[in-house]
Amino acid sequence: MRRKARRGGGKQIEIEIKTLGARGDGVSDHDGKPVFVPMTLPGDRLLVKLVGERAGGLKAEILELQEQVADHVDPPCQHFGPCGGCTVQHASPEYYQRWKKDIVIQALRRKGFSGGEVADLIQIDAGTRRRAVFAAEARGKKIDLGFHERESHKVIDVKDCLILTSSLGQILPPMRELLKVLLGPDQAKADITVIDSKAGLDILIATDASLTLVGREAITAFSDANNIARFAWSRPKGIAEPVAIRDQPIQMFGDVPVLPPEGAFLQPSQEGQDILTKLVLDYLPDDVETVADLFSGCGTFTFPLSKRAHVHAIEGDERAIAALTSASRRNDTAHKVTTDCRDLVKDPVTADELLGGDCVVLDPPRTGAKEQCYELAQSDINTIIYVSCNPTTFARDAKILVESGYVLKEVTPVDQFVWSGHLEIVACFEAEGYEDDDLEGVGEELE
Repeated sequence: MRRKARRGGGKQIEIEIKTLGARGDGVSDHDGKPVFVPMTLPGDRLLVKLVGERAGGLKAEILELQEQVADHVDPPCQHFGPCGGCTVQHASPEYYQRWKKDIVIQALRRKGFSGGEVADLIQIDAGTRRRAVFAAEARGKKIDLGFHERESHKVIDVKDCLILTSSLGQILPPMRELLKVLLGPDQAKADITVIDSKAGLDILIATDASLTLVGREAITAFSDANNIARFAWSRPKGIAEPVAIRDQPIQMFGDVPVLPPEGAFLQPSQEGQDILTKLVLDYLPDDVETVADLFSGCGTFTFPLSKRAHVHAIEGDERAIAALTSASRRNDTAHKVTTDCRDLVKDPVTADELLGGDCVVLDPPRTGAKEQCYELAQSDINTIIYVSCNPTTFARDAKILVESGYVLKEVTPVDQFVWSGHLEIVACFEAEGYEDDDLEGVGEELE
């Protein structure tokens, strides 16, 4: 049986980096296999040590940098390298922006598209991330709180993070002290979702640690001292229990206030949400009367869309669709918003159910919406607006739609996951023969 290369005992080779991969690692080749090297750029020449295997290729560590291209810059963050949150801080802004757009172009080309459908990248500034999931671990009397190391379960203790809003960054020191009480006795680990809101932070801890009376009292005192709107506790993948509620951590979707469930999925930045929403609305035809909002979440696009048309929102997360429904009833949108809880991966909306509709907006998870797109491909929907967080699964789904007769009009990449390989996309498909003049120049004023 072939053994994997191990740290300290790997083969040493000289290589030149050929490309920058979609995850932010430089890629070369050796013996017919790709070699992935972090913190490198195309053109770099290196002596590396092979240390393991990954995705049919080899992982390597830098032993000696022999030649470095001019596109390198000094990473602005002290944690860059070990921290797995950001992987491309070493690239110049100009190179980084070209690379981000090219991720989409290459994903589409692999599925037979020209790549000319891709508009210029819209980039969100650092320091705007309003939602983050931190990892925490008690080790003796010490608490590590931050993000996981690259390709590891080890927690990198983050002192300062440049991507976060100031409110999220400032909560890390007092959170460490609280976690000594909550995780220390059990020497436990936790995932901590923190969401910024105008009412204060919304925090959910998921852990196997026991919540004691002392822990509850500490959470209450912490919430009072740090303007925490809501603090909840759960087992991993369990039901959240609110422990301290000082205020409602409302989020605004359009002009409708929504109270999301604990730990809810939201767009990572308010700025990114605003741009995605504008792109969706700009791609919406003028004469639209009905919209099916699939994978609607808590209503990010539902409520802005409801100003233009009747919207039927469908979401598989019961808590999310309950929040959307409740907000609709409280804000006089019920006559234009209807809802349904449905697992669209296992039970997609059929072409027959879509019969007579005007437009579909879908915002699926990273795995995409393959089965749903097969149904859309057989429907009579004129306009499909697809919001994606994975260029690879988007390209796969786009091919399904185009092979059935839809035309991919435009793809706009939106970078709100700064310095990482993650990327949002908003794309518009039209049924062959359908034209809407208002699509000309969509997104130009956002660039």
